[in-house]
Amino acid sequence: MTTMEQRLAAVTTERLRGMRRGLEKESLRVQHDGKLALTPHPKSLGSALTHPHITTDFSESQLELITGVHDSVTACLDELAEVHQFTARCLHASDEMMWASSMPCGLPSDETIPIGLYGPSNVGRAKSVYRIGLGHRYGRRMQTISGIHYNWSLPGVDNDGYFSLIRNFRRHAFLLLTLFGASPAVCSSFVAGRQHELQPLGTTGSLYMPHGTSLRMGRLGYQSEAQASLKVSYNGLEGYAASLHDALSRPWPAYETIGVRNPGGDYNQLSTSLLQIENEFYGTIRPKRVIYPGERPLHALRERGVEYVEVRLLDLNPFESVGIDAATLRFIDVFLLHCLLTDSAPDTPAEIEALAHNQQQTAARGREPGVRLQRDGAEVLLIDWGLEIIDQLAPFARALDEAHGGGQHAEAVDQARARLLAPETLPSARVLQSMRTEHADSFIGFVRSCTAQNQDRLLQLPWSSKQQARYEAMALQSMEDQRKIEAADTMPFEIYRQEYTSPARLGRPKPEALAALV
Repeated sequence: MTTMEQRLAAVTTERLRGMRRGLEKESLRVQHDGKLALTPHPKSLGSALTHPHITTDFSESQLELITGVHDSVTACLDELAEVHQFTARCLHASDEMMWASSMPCGLPSDETIPIGLYGPSNVGRAKSVYRIGLGHRYGRRMQTISGIHYNWSLPGVDNDGYFSLIRNFRRHAFLLLTLFGASPAVCSSFVAGRQHELQPLGTTGSLYMPHGTSLRMGRLGYQSEAQASLKVSYNGLEGYAASLHDALSRPWPAYETIGVRNPGGDYNQLSTSLLQIENEFYGTIRPKRVIYPGERPLHALRERGVEYVEVRLLDLNPFESVGIDAATLRFIDVFLLHCLLTDSAPDTPAEIEALAHNQQQTAARGREPGVRLQRDGAEVLLIDWGLEIIDQLAPFARALDEAHGGGQHAEAVDQARARLLAPETLPSARVLQSMRTEHADSFIGFVRSCTAQNQDRLLQLPWSSKQQARYEAMALQSMEDQRKIEAADTMPFEIYRQEYTSPARLGRPKPEALAALV
């Protein structure tokens, strides 16, 4: 029995059944012509500040639908579908839909894309100012990219265990980008005025990479000179926290030029540091911990440790009504368990650089025959490395199937192997094939069709008056919760901002200092 098999055998059925997951899914609100909806967040959906399941991400036009924590993939997807059903019904009443692709719809000029608004409370204003800062730093168009985040935990895993998982995940993330990337094309409006390596497709204003998998995770995605300067190590909580602490407290010259406020007194950003807040650090996976009201996420990690990981590299699958399916999530469960229980050497600056190269290579050329990645100072074929990983997943899939009954995890692994060996069956290839054969090479035409079909499927699912009443009550309660937050505010916003962004808040502030911002 190998060391890996011994570690797996030591994980009890009870622990495997204790695996927990949740989903966060972003989607742009669009009009039927495929253009961005510039209307405010619908009141029928409740308060974006306080609703537990329906909020916005960067823009007023970018919905984020959130599930609770679940003990099964089925329960998690069932709740995501229910939240989608209610949202689709509300949007249908105003002739809007949820865009089915990670890459955005037809976009207006950058300054016209509306920033998310959360009301006049200090916490609400801070959320908006943070987004204004993102617009200044990266451009608003880049922030309209949407994705799916998968939150995952397993009982009995300590900080070192989660960071071991994260290191292996980052090494092997190219496989998930290849298997589940679904954004090989984009509307030309997204890159207007920007340099890019995309190729024109037809005469419809579409651009693409012929063998691309996930443009969202490549050079067109969340990239900047400032973030490129970060070489964050995942060798342990203390080192990771120190890296983030530095980025959150170190002034960045270009952002100092922007300034916190403009000459008219309006806010440009929360701070002039390399990162305004922790969420600005873009990565394929993050260590996470539920925070207290007003608490900084980094403080929570330092004080109470890692509670779960957030997988952040998943594209929306336009062929699925809610953007993702059960087989994908089961494969990721197996993949994460493998990352946790296999040897995980410390990362090095050279490896961190190689991993960035591999991500870009896979995003732009992942389906190209003979494409190679960097591993241990040498080059290896992507498909050979991918099959090597998949070969190692079988015992982990069996263990999960034995714990839950059935053979669905093994089936998900078998399906992944078959798709890797037949690249034309991968989601990114299916997107381009559908664009070519059914939509005259039009990205907008293809996604509009998927968006309408997904909306119709959601509207046709059974929906009871009891469900409708529950979600309407939730929306009303969220509005009341927002009013209470606003009524309780006493601190001037500038003092709130200074205290919240203070480097002292990233360490171990005294309880009374924390209470001042609750």
